[in-house]
Parts: sequence; structure tokens; C-alpha cells
Amino acid sequence: MMKTPRMLAALVATALFAIAGCGGGGDDSGGTPKAEKATQAKASGNVTWCIGKDTTGAFGTVVDNFNKANPKAKVKLLELPESADDQRRLEIQRLRAKSSECDVLGMDVIWTAEYAAQGWLKDVSDYISQNGDKFIKSTVDTTNYQGKNWAVPFNSNAGFIFYRTDQVQSAPKDWESLYKDAADNNGIVYQGFRYEGLTVDFLELLYSKGGSIVSDDGKKATANSQEVKDVLKFMADGIKDGAAPKAVTTYKEEEARRAFESGNATFMRNWPYAYALDKKSKIGSKFDIATFPGFSGQSGAGVLGGYNLGISAFSKNPSGSLAFIEFATKPDQQQIMATEASLPPVTSATYDSAAVKKAMPFAAELKTAIEQAKPRPVSPVYPQISEAVYNNVYDALQGKASPDEAASKMNDEIQKALETF
Repeated sequence: MMKTPRMLAALVATALFAIAGCGGGGDDSGGTPKAEKATQAKASGNVTWCIGKDTTGAFGTVVDNFNKANPKAKVKLLELPESADDQRRLEIQRLRAKSSECDVLGMDVIWTAEYAAQGWLKDVSDYISQNGDKFIKSTVDTTNYQGKNWAVPFNSNAGFIFYRTDQVQSAPKDWESLYKDAADNNGIVYQGFRYEGLTVDFLELLYSKGGSIVSDDGKKATANSQEVKDVLKFMADGIKDGAAPKAVTTYKEEEARRAFESGNATFMRNWPYAYALDKKSKIGSKFDIATFPGFSGQSGAGVLGGYNLGISAFSKNPSGSLAFIEFATKPDQQQIMATEASLPPVTSATYDSAAVKKAMPFAAELKTAIEQAKPRPVSPVYPQISEAVYNNVYDALQGKASPDEAASKMNDEIQKALETF
């Protein structure tokens, strides 16, 4: 769930709805859903783009640019509520009703597999195979379900470590050193409340340690592992030892940012949106950012946020829809999204733009963070998977469950979720 002030909840901070029931237009065998391909991009006819509220005007600018460049086509922007929960609910209402109102769907990356599994999206694998090289590879991975691509990356995101330059000389190279420095100084704050943000924060450490919670084929839970137990113990011990304050279990993104800006933390895990806000605060000249450190000798890894653009299976103009998606993901339009809406680009070339570098002084670090990041489990039952993660991580942080107990229960709950689809 593209981290800007307006889309914070849409990225990772959202409390997710329970997944829609199986069926829809999917394959009854439980395999890859049957869906028509959208292979031809032709800028003609009417297209409606459904996505969250256009608070910055950047979406409207891209629509206007497309319409001016393509007089035989007409794209209309249909703004959904700012809340990601409400966006998803309204999109699903239309899709269940097989409504053709929305041609292009703006989807949080974690919704893509669910929509695909229900048979609600056109298959755009051919387009990705021909054009995928212009996108950062990790963003393309979020569009893949059961070996096919069901959307095109639109914007992305990955977290950073923020650190006080007046308290530590540089960003630690591994999580172990970071927590030690945090304990010796003023601590680390992150998103420790019982919600999607905690799932993301936990997975960042787990991925950096080489662990997983679901098998590569998406069919088996892998959370009852030593890596999961080690990360749970590491995070719980961090609170016990004072590296992280006990209050962190009440923090979402904004609580963590305010604590850091108030001088109450040496380190903070947060999204890039906090950079500009922190620069305007009283610590503006006393902090810097870094990509995630490694863990146990392995390379650091983040977790991808962002939105994909998919074509509704019920669209009456899939070729026009694909033409608009192609236009909206060109480097010049991606630059508009980056400079006007602070939405991290998905095309590598956009990060070389002088305008992007000016608007995002951390553009190089952001590109690296996105390149090293991994998707959350691409599964049609991701909401249940995430709930199993954040509930059990939260219990471990609160001391209500041992790391072994939390890992075992997490694994059981994830496995049960996987078996429902």
C-alpha cells in the first residue's frame, strides 16, 4: 500500500477487509483463472479510470494529457474515497455485479492476486512480456499470479531507516548493530500496532534474514521456521531491552514520525513521505536516511508498497484501457506523478530526471530500496495471511506469547487461510 501523505493507508497502514468468497469468474479447479487477454493497445473510445481520491490533481493531469494526445479517445477519472478500505469495497461491489463502469482499476499491490483469482481482471501477460523491461523488476513481480501478469505497475514504495546524524555517525550495516545503537542512545520507533503496518515491518526483518511465511508456489505456510522464531525473539527482546519503547505497540506511521521529530528516537522505520515533513521539523538538519540493513550476514530487504493498474474483465474497451495504462506509465507521466503527488515511479528511467531528483532528494536511495524490496505474499487470501502475521507478532511484542508459540500459531492460521481457496 505508494507512500504519500494522502495514500498512507493505501500502502501498508490499512486494516484490510475480509476477502471476498471464492467463485466469481475463476477456474473451478482452483488453478489459474480463465480470463481474456488484453493484448492490443488502441487509443480510441471511452475509458473510465477508477482509483482513490485525486488529492494532488496529478491523476487529472495525466488524464488531460492523454485526452489531448489522443483525440479519438476519452478517459474519465472516477475518484473513489481516499480510504483504501472504501476503495477496495466499492471496486469489489462493481466487480461482483459484473459492472462495466470501471475500465481501469487502481489496485493496491496486495489486492491484485485476489482480483485475478476471482476472474475480475484481463490477462496482460503479453503486454508485460513485451514491455516489462522498462519497469523495475520487483514492481512487475507484484502483478504475477499463477504464472501470469494481471496488471501493470503504476507506482511503488519501499521503506527507509531514518537516523539522527547528531547521535550516530552512520547508518548501521545490520539490524543487530542498529538495535544495539538504539539501546545505547534514544531507541528505535516503528509501526508496532496490530495492523498491516506491523506485518510489513516484521516481513522487512524476516526477508532480510532469508525467511518466508508462504512457500514460493503459494500453497504452504512456512512460518513455523527458525527464521520466524528468531525475528520474533529479536523484536520482542528489543522492547524488553529498551531498544524500542513499549509505546511502539501503539504506533502507526504518524505516531512514529511524531516521536522521531520530537527528538524521542535515534532511529525510525518509515516510508519516504516522512522525509519532507521531517525536514521541516526541528530536527530537519539532524537526520538522514538509509536503505534497510542486513540481518545475520545477509543482505537487507524491504517490502513493496504501491498501486497497480488492471483492466476489468467486464470492460467494454480493453484496448483503449491498455492504451491509457501504457500512456500513464511512460517516464514523462511517471515524472508528473513523482513531482506532483510524491508517488515513487515504477520505471527506472524516471529516477534519472532532474525534476524527480529535485522533488525527491532521496531518489537514488528510493530506487535502490524498491529494487531490493520484495512483494508481500501474492495470494488471493492475503488479508487473512496478514491478519495471522500481525496478530501473532503483536502478541509476541506484548509478551502474551513466546516466539515459538507465536510462530506456530501464525503458521497454523496461514495454512488454514491458504486452504480456504
